[in-house]
Amino acid sequence: MGRRSLPKVDPLVDLSRWYRDLRKLEPPFRMGDFFASEGPLEVELGTGKGLFIQAASKASPDTRFLGLELADKYSRYSAYRLARDGAENAVMISGDGLRFFREFLPTACCNAVHVYFPDPWWKKRHAKRRVMNGPFLEDVVRTLVPGGSLHFWSDVEEYFRVSLELLKLFPQLEGPLPVEAPIPAHEFDYRTHFERRMTQHDKPIFRSRFVRSSEPFSPAWFAGRDYDFEEERFDREAWQQAKNERTETNGADAE
Repeated sequence: MGRRSLPKVDPLVDLSRWYRDLRKLEPPFRMGDFFASEGPLEVELGTGKGLFIQAASKASPDTRFLGLELADKYSRYSAYRLARDGAENAVMISGDGLRFFREFLPTACCNAVHVYFPDPWWKKRHAKRRVMNGPFLEDVVRTLVPGGSLHFWSDVEEYFRVSLELLKLFPQLEGPLPVEAPIPAHEFDYRTHFERRMTQHDKPIFRSRFVRSSEPFSPAWFAGRDYDFEEERFDREAWQQAKNERTETNGADAE
C-alpha cells in the first residue's frame, strides 16, 4: 500500500495567520511581522506534515517556531494544523527554505535549527539539492546564537555519515552529541511522522545534535570556501541498499 494522501484542509478555515508564501515576502525577517511578541526563535527546515512544529509549539508556548516547507500542499496542511490549535507562536512559510536562511534570517537569531529526515535525493544529478550542504551549514553557523542547537536526524545511514563528515568542516558546531531515542507515550508521540513510520517498521534512525560555539560569527570563516559535491563521498552499494529499504518501507506504510 502506498502512502496515504494528505487529509483535506477545511476551506472555511482562515490560514492567513499561520501561512505565508515566501514569494510574497521581502527580506529581512522581522519577528514582529510574524508574531505578536518577541521570544526565542526555532526554525524547522522541511516540516512535512507538521507534526513537530505542532507539538513543539504546544510544549513551548514562550518559544517562536517557523516552519519552512517547499511543497505548498504540505505547508498549507501544517498551517491548518496550527490554525486548528489556535497556535499563537508558530507560522508556516511555503517556499525554498535554503533561500530563506540565506536571504532573510539575520545573524544570531535562532536558538535552534531542526532538520528531520530530509530528502536524500537519490540520483547523482540531484546531489546539490540535498539540504545538508556546505552553504546551508554556513547559514546555520551564522544564524544560531552561541549555545544554540542544530538537530539533524535521518533514516539513511550513508546520508547521515556523509553529512557528519561535512559537519567536521564547521568547528563552530560542536558535536555530534548523543541523542537518546525517545520513548513514545502514545501512538503519535514522535518527533515527526517519518520517525513514527520508521519506528513502527523497526527501521534504524540516526540522530545527532550540534551546539554552536561561543565565538561571534565572522564572515571570514568561510571566505573563498568551495565544497565538494562529488558522489565519490558515498558508498554506492550502501546508498542503493538504503534506497531500496526506504522504498519498501514507504510502500508498506498504512499511515
